[in-house]
Amino acid sequence: MGNEHAGQTIVFGHGFGTDQTSFTEVVKGFTDDYRVMLYDNVGGGNADINAFSPARYSTLNGYVTDLLDILQEYQLENIIYVGHSVNGMVSLLSSIKSPKHFSKLVLLGASPRYLNDLPDYTGGFDQQSLDALYQTMDANYYAWVSGFSKLVMDNHDRPELAAQFAETLAAVRPDIALSVAKVIFQTDHRADLPKVNIPTYILQTTHDVAVPECVGDYLNASIAGSRLTKVKAKGHFPQISSPQEVIDAVRSFI
Repeated sequence: MGNEHAGQTIVFGHGFGTDQTSFTEVVKGFTDDYRVMLYDNVGGGNADINAFSPARYSTLNGYVTDLLDILQEYQLENIIYVGHSVNGMVSLLSSIKSPKHFSKLVLLGASPRYLNDLPDYTGGFDQQSLDALYQTMDANYYAWVSGFSKLVMDNHDRPELAAQFAETLAAVRPDIALSVAKVIFQTDHRADLPKVNIPTYILQTTHDVAVPECVGDYLNASIAGSRLTKVKAKGHFPQISSPQEVIDAVRSFI
């Protein structure tokens, strides 16, 4: 969508439990001046459910292959990629594998590792907490969706935002959601950060229970030449809760 005559394309990639509609308000800030592409990760949104394979998506590499296939299919190079949460890391790994496709990366609430590795690294979770999360997802997925959506959205005075996330999260097949959650939360891509050679912008919100502020600092320290902005938005989904703040921040970078 957007300006078909524009010389630059922005690709938006959504995080776990959402789909491309999570960027609906943010995209409005770019369609006049850029070509814009959105897509759904396999396993969510309107992506072909039959394309999901636990083996293919046992690591983030399956999503990396998907993204590079899309860019190749549409002959897109030197794009700006805005990746929320897990797709921040997907874009980072993709840029290492095929740098010609990327000109700039925007990492929105991204994390290279969600597990603590104390005393040197705080990711926000310990293994015991994650095991309990997996058990709850497995035992009563839809009850878990209700609680988790409120926790990570963290805008309790605007319950409609959590409800929006709960809707897309509940639409994911429970077994797929559990499989993907385990891959995301157990991943460790800290060693890949120094390999990034694409200009990178890190957007970190306040009080993100999934990605604490120290993770944004870690990314900034580990990616050469990166830039970090801590936005005022609360929670893990600033593109939903504070779209204008995200638009302004991204525009200042690109």
